[in-house]
Amino acid sequence: MGSFVPDSSAYELLAVIGRGLEDLMTVNLARYRPTGEHVAIRRIDLESCTNDMVNYLQAELHVSKLFHHSSILPYRSIFIADNELWVISPFMAYGSARDLISTHFTDGMSELAIAYILLGMLKALDYIHHMGYVHRSVKASHVLISADGQVCMSGLRSIISLIRHGQRARVVHDFPQYSVKVLPWLSPEVLQQNLQGYDFRSDIYSLGITACELANGHVPFKDMPATQMLLEKLNGTVPCLLDTTTIPPEELTMKPSRSGADSGICEGPGTGGARHSNGEPSSSSGSHPYSRTFSPHFHAFVELCLQRDPEKRPSASALIGHSFFKQIKRRPSEALPELLRPVSPITGFETLSLGSATWMWMTGTSDHGQTKDCQQL
Repeated sequence: MGSFVPDSSAYELLAVIGRGLEDLMTVNLARYRPTGEHVAIRRIDLESCTNDMVNYLQAELHVSKLFHHSSILPYRSIFIADNELWVISPFMAYGSARDLISTHFTDGMSELAIAYILLGMLKALDYIHHMGYVHRSVKASHVLISADGQVCMSGLRSIISLIRHGQRARVVHDFPQYSVKVLPWLSPEVLQQNLQGYDFRSDIYSLGITACELANGHVPFKDMPATQMLLEKLNGTVPCLLDTTTIPPEELTMKPSRSGADSGICEGPGTGGARHSNGEPSSSSGSHPYSRTFSPHFHAFVELCLQRDPEKRPSASALIGHSFFKQIKRRPSEALPELLRPVSPITGFETLSLGSATWMWMTGTSDHGQTKDCQQL
């Protein structure tokens, strides 16, 4: 973190690109004056934070100093400026995987792009679990992609240590604070809050939900009432990838719709319909958005992650060797930018003042780059 000066005057704030933490946090795009490099700055109003929030933030910042891994978003500098906590991190020019789904890949991304993203997530989780922590907030909005295709995990605010009194505990029981928005991704054992507790395998379940999110374009259980979602998960309802093998054929021949979008739950096996291998979306005008076929390896990977019994879920290190990832032949920096086309990273910024208003153009953004970096909340 020493390479970035802990002084607010060294940063030129360019635009507000997001808010969070009950509106106590503002995320700015900024320029680091000494080098001209663009960074993201989280500015948190400490005067308005409760003691619980301050402790919550302190835990995140403590962990950020311990973690050093290429697949985890680094914090370049942390300091106090005018009663605000400033956290400086690299500007991730493709934004989050959630941004990409919301703005362009609304029916899901290609299988190969998902494979690169999930592999980057697994490398981060393997490191986090090896360090004795459970992430507890694994989802697409916490997966960031840099201009050169590097995949990084963020969202460390809910992280918890398994280390108790100098020894590694088998399980923990704490329920993550401020977790309402992350409920659809949480594992049954975290939601259940019983004496059996949970461990790092709960993150693997969340990874499986994220895989469905990336593939289907929406989050399983997202629109369910919280009580119904809890019952569905405890009863063993398992989300799946939506394609020609999981959607009944009669639905695939109907008028294009977002089948299963409300719950993300598959309605049963099906065959037939126009098939598009490897999860590629159909190019035919008016065809069903899920007239595609993901590989058996991808389906098997998701099923492993979403096992109801956490003991049956593989570790992150074991999943890195799964056959699903054999399709990866190149480095992410070479492959991901191609796989994300026609979306391009935010690469340039131009500011123009007109009277009392300031306008900003972000170049190389397709047509939706103005909010691309809100994932850093």
